[in-house]
Amino acid sequence: MVKKFSIEEVPVENNIPLEPLLPQGASNDTPRKQSSGSEDKQSSGSEGKEVTVDNTSPEHSSGNVSPEQQKSPHKKELLPTITVTTANGDHVITRLKRADDKEGDDTSQHNEQQYLALADELSRASSYSNQMALYEDDIHHQGKISALLNRLANYHAGIEPNTSERKKTQAKARLGTLLGVYLPCIQNIFGVLLFIRMTWIVGMAGAIEGFLIVIVCCSCTMLTAISMSAIATNGVVPAGGSYFMISRALGPEFGGAVGILFYLGTTVASSMYIIGAIEILVTYMAQEISLFGDVSVQSNALNNYRVYGTAVLLLLGIIVFIGVAFVSKFATLSLACVILSILCIYIGIFAASPDRSMQICYLGDRLLTSDSVTVDGVMMCIKNSTGPIYKKFCHLDGNETTCDQFFKENVAYTKPGIPGLASNVFQDNLHNKYTYSGNIIGQKIAGDRDRGEIIADITSSFMVLLAIYFPSVTGIMAGSNRSGDLEDAQKSIPIGTLSAITTTSIVYITCTFFFAGTIEGDLLRDKLGESIDGGLVVAFLAWPTKWVILIGSFLSTVGAGLQSLTGAPRLLQAIAMDGVIPVINFFSVTTKRGEPFRALLLTLAISEIGILIANLDVVAPVITMFFLMCYGFVNMACALQTLLRTPSWRPRFKFYHWTLSLVGLGLCVVLMFISSWYYAITAMAIAAFVYKYIEYKGAEKEWGDGIRGLAMSAARYSLLRVQQGPPHTKNWRPQLLVLFKLDDQLQPKYPKMVEFAAQLKAGKGLTLVTSVLEGKWTERYADAQAAKQNLQKVIDQTGVKGFADVVVTESVTSGLCHLVQNSGLGGLRHNTVMLGWPYGWRHNIDERSYKVFLDTVNNIGAGQMALLVIKGATHFPSSSEKLKGTIDIWWIVHDGGLLMLLPFLLKQHKTWKNCKLRIFTVAQLEDNTIQMKSDLQKFMYQLRIQADVEVVEMAESDITAYTYERTLMMEQRTEMLKNMRVGKIQPQTIVDNSRASLPEVKVKLDTVTEESTTDEEKLSERNQYTFSPNFRQEGVSMEEMASSINKNVLDIKPDQKNVRRMHTAVRLNEVIIQKSHEAKLVILNLPAPPKNESGELNYMEFLEVLTEGLDNVLMVRGSGSEVITIYS
Repeated sequence: MVKKFSIEEVPVENNIPLEPLLPQGASNDTPRKQSSGSEDKQSSGSEGKEVTVDNTSPEHSSGNVSPEQQKSPHKKELLPTITVTTANGDHVITRLKRADDKEGDDTSQHNEQQYLALADELSRASSYSNQMALYEDDIHHQGKISALLNRLANYHAGIEPNTSERKKTQAKARLGTLLGVYLPCIQNIFGVLLFIRMTWIVGMAGAIEGFLIVIVCCSCTMLTAISMSAIATNGVVPAGGSYFMISRALGPEFGGAVGILFYLGTTVASSMYIIGAIEILVTYMAQEISLFGDVSVQSNALNNYRVYGTAVLLLLGIIVFIGVAFVSKFATLSLACVILSILCIYIGIFAASPDRSMQICYLGDRLLTSDSVTVDGVMMCIKNSTGPIYKKFCHLDGNETTCDQFFKENVAYTKPGIPGLASNVFQDNLHNKYTYSGNIIGQKIAGDRDRGEIIADITSSFMVLLAIYFPSVTGIMAGSNRSGDLEDAQKSIPIGTLSAITTTSIVYITCTFFFAGTIEGDLLRDKLGESIDGGLVVAFLAWPTKWVILIGSFLSTVGAGLQSLTGAPRLLQAIAMDGVIPVINFFSVTTKRGEPFRALLLTLAISEIGILIANLDVVAPVITMFFLMCYGFVNMACALQTLLRTPSWRPRFKFYHWTLSLVGLGLCVVLMFISSWYYAITAMAIAAFVYKYIEYKGAEKEWGDGIRGLAMSAARYSLLRVQQGPPHTKNWRPQLLVLFKLDDQLQPKYPKMVEFAAQLKAGKGLTLVTSVLEGKWTERYADAQAAKQNLQKVIDQTGVKGFADVVVTESVTSGLCHLVQNSGLGGLRHNTVMLGWPYGWRHNIDERSYKVFLDTVNNIGAGQMALLVIKGATHFPSSSEKLKGTIDIWWIVHDGGLLMLLPFLLKQHKTWKNCKLRIFTVAQLEDNTIQMKSDLQKFMYQLRIQADVEVVEMAESDITAYTYERTLMMEQRTEMLKNMRVGKIQPQTIVDNSRASLPEVKVKLDTVTEESTTDEEKLSERNQYTFSPNFRQEGVSMEEMASSINKNVLDIKPDQKNVRRMHTAVRLNEVIIQKSHEAKLVILNLPAPPKNESGELNYMEFLEVLTEGLDNVLMVRGSGSEVITIYS
């Protein structure tokens, strides 16, 4: 306990300005209160007597200070004092007095004059250097925050497809959700199959199984869209859309494989659209243009498709090569045709009635072709000998006419083909009527086309129809493919895509039931419309005329093919530009206008192969395989990122879950094998071949993929894999090396540092808990093992999954340097070092008290690692607590984003989950505060981090008397300690001979536990470690003693840079305390350490001033590389 103090004044010649004790004008007997936030007094020296140096003032203590007092803690002028403490607890405190001081205000006037000259000199420096001098080195290298925010806010993702149109593209307004995502998805999802195959699928599968086909396919795309929305909102998605998202989420091997499959699917889709367009043209619109006879004969129809399809493909290829402008304009017309056609179909459904319907001819329960019952354009659905049906079923055998038994037993009749919703056809169309190839549609009897019977051209089943129908629901990535043109891709892609899928799903489901309830079942199963003069069933259903559907479906199908031929070459070029597949690098070249001509030629060649196949029902399952593979990988990417909980995985879209992604992945795989197991195996083989090819060639691209993150949890293979290079920004995790200080019992001094590391483990990084023992390994092996066990106990208690280690070296600094360099193995090495603040550096004459800390900081910086310095470790919360309040981030200089990432990771832990994030940044006089705040809000939005932002104005202000005095005392104190260390005077001699001559004034001071004091420490134990040389020795005057210590001290003039840096520390501390005095944690940038030894003590003092009055402080210094990104 503190026993007694002696106070006396000494002349100015003996002025030893070491420690400010009382504010100007305060009473001499005012007790000095120490806070729980003051520094720990650590011992070294001899016989319990040591020098104490302290610049702490009661105004800057963190304990028992109201917010009002904290707002302006630096307004009072301080009197320099020195303190001597003896082993028995007696203290002598000397308040310094100049020879020319007068009573009252004269003293303050004199002190004021001292700093005015320097303040006037400093005023000529820029306001920027005055206000932020403490961070000038960092700002010089990293740039100002305002400039950084301005660059980020003005960045627009995207690559213009044609360099000649660059200016137009930049000037064009950014697209919103409706025009940029929703309508393009609608256009791509509603394809040719809705018009030429939907009725046939409903007729064959029936209403129930048709609904199941639709709901299964739509569920697959909906789950994929949910996963895609999570990926798309996990950062800025530049131009490249879905390929960019998948490749950057799964890595170059998977990305390349999926990219090739996606390209092939898009290319083959173009052939499907062209085949569909020609089928509509030749079969339903103008049969007379057939080059190979009757198109009702399948071989003739396929040959027509091949010839006309090739011609249309060449025409579309020329259009694509000429320019994208026409494609974009035609897309608008195509979209209008799709929407108009669907509206006409719905109107026709409700307007349908037997009176408006065309008639179809039956013989018994067999639907006959219109050609077989038509004579001179008149339908003759009769059995008499003059009718066409008789001639089909009866033939002359000698002199007798022989008729088919079925003809004899059944009658011929007509009925409305589209009787409408009021009819009872829905009951008849409820169940499936799957048919084998060659059989009469809807029956199990072989048919004869020569008799006018309509026969099935392919065998139908649930699986076959599913494979044919699935391309009808693809196209969900049309919005993400336009990500570079969207104003806010993170908002538009989820809303637009999910809305489009919901809209199209509703249309498909309602069409399934409406078709089943409106159209006669056999007419539904008549794929080519042979019973209605080769017409399109949907066209006859539409209102007011069939030509609306025929023309609309033809134009929309051609437009869809044009879009595919435009997108596929650019996708191939993007893959080639990435360089992950060397064999296709040839296709990365573009023309002078930016057109991927080489990729276009390959795309046309592949599309021609699909056109030569000519059969839509064969081509559609191929597309199904490619798109199902692509959708499966999207779901896998989302599930993988979610399960790994990578720090970069911060989607703004919250309505996703890894189970939904796994269900989507499983559904894609099941649908692949249900549709066609041999196609599924072929698609997987292509993907596996591309994957192994990229792996064999050694992909050098690193995109922060989830597979790399997964590899870190495996054994040797994973260690070798993650050692290939530094992790991508998206994969960066705080892999912690915690450097502990041990007490005399080899116990960790601040165990809450490990708990804080555990709270940061939401990022699932590596944790190494280490310490250094000073001595020889041969002598302290047992101590090292005991210390290691103690560290491991702390690890086990806090639940951190990490390792403990203890190093024995003859130098603590060397030991810490070895740990920083060599801890970890391979890719499982630390990238972040956590240090505790050296609380006792002010109270210890041994320079190691701060030297070890600063040397370690420099070593960490040399190793390009991130640094976390914890100040106030005993006040940090335990992992069982749940805090409510704020985490305040003071972003003064850009450090790679570590200041943003750490609080996000902390909020993943239950302790900090309920805390709000507040981000403060400092604006200078020349900065636009409003623009900075807007840019910062946009930046946080792009980072997907919820936080309140505030820009603090650091207006130009003069250097205060307090700042000047404190800088002066700091430099005099530094000089005095330097003189002591070089042996100018032995403090022990002064103490031993000082007791006799001092009058004593007893002052009672309260004992306050310091922030670093543990329960085992006693205040009296710390008192014996402090003393100051302020005693008279017999025969030696005070003047002689003081002058021996203070040689050249009084002649010191504060350095201009130090004054400016102190000004920065003081001003920032004022603002931080004003804004964040109630914050649960304050995170701020750690200024750059000094480049030479002469500034080390000053640097420590600056940090003390900067953080005074704050309980929980985390000072952060980045590694020099980016650890957080706005990109997906």
